[in-house]
This record gives sequence, C-alpha cells and structure tokens, in this order.
Amino acid sequence: MAKTTFRGDPVETVGALPAPGTKAPDFTLVKGDLSEMSLAEAKGKQVVLNVFLSLDTSTCAASVRRFNEEAAKRRDTVVLCISMDLPFAAARFCAAEGLENVITLSDFREGAFGRAYGLRITGGPFTGLLARSVFVLDREGKVVHAQLVPDISKEPDYEAALAALL
Repeated sequence: MAKTTFRGDPVETVGALPAPGTKAPDFTLVKGDLSEMSLAEAKGKQVVLNVFLSLDTSTCAASVRRFNEEAAKRRDTVVLCISMDLPFAAARFCAAEGLENVITLSDFREGAFGRAYGLRITGGPFTGLLARSVFVLDREGKVVHAQLVPDISKEPDYEAALAALL
C-alpha cells in the first residue's frame, strides 16, 4: 500500500501507484455533465492526472487552478482533475472560477480509478477519498511521472510534473 500523511499523521491507501515506465491503467470516470470519459479518449496527447481529495479544500482548488493555467500553454496536453466529488460540484466550481483548460472527472460511481491507481484512502477521516497525487502520461499512455504527495495537505510538485511534459 502507498503511504502518505495528513499534517504528520499516517494515511494509507489501497495499493501501489503505477510506476514510471508502465502503462497507465485505463479508467472510465464521470464528467460534470454526467457523461463518461475514459483514458483511451486522450490517446495521442500527453495527459496530466491531477488527483485530489475534494475541490472543497483550498489546496485542491489551488492545484486545479494552477494546472488550468499551465494547460492553456500546451496544445497537445490534456489535464484531467480527478476526485470523488460529485460531478455537479466540480462543474459548478470550474464555471464559477472560469476554468476551461481542465476536465474534471469523478470516481464516485464505482471507485475503480482509486483502486487501480492505489489512491483510495483506507482509514481515518478521509476514508474513501483519493490521495493527492499527480501523474504525467506520454502520448502512448505510459507513465513518465508519478508523485504521491508526501503530505496530502500540501500542493503537488508542479515543476516536476510540468518538466515531464515534452
């Protein structure tokens, strides 16, 4: 299981993260309009998976804003912002913030993404939510960068994720 912390307290997840050099597990998640999107739909583009607990926290919201800003600079990159938030809430957040360069996706229906990526939190007050992490995938869907943020109350290493993009 992957391990992180929340303000110093241990947080455990269901398994191991996909490692750099491996093919990213496919998934199907729910968009703000309740349609579904699979990872396969992004094939041929670089993909940033920005995974977080909930847009209702300032740190998670900051990561979505930052990746929205960075995505606007890259035509061949898609940023998928993934949480357990209900799709309506994520769509409302992006509309209120004027964020148009990211796609918010929810794992609320089955939790399969969280299990496949080893990110579903297994104990404590955040049980069932997804641990903060960032993955960068190349155009063939291979993981080129993976970060489980050491403390889920902190923002990810944006520079390392962005440096992994070609």
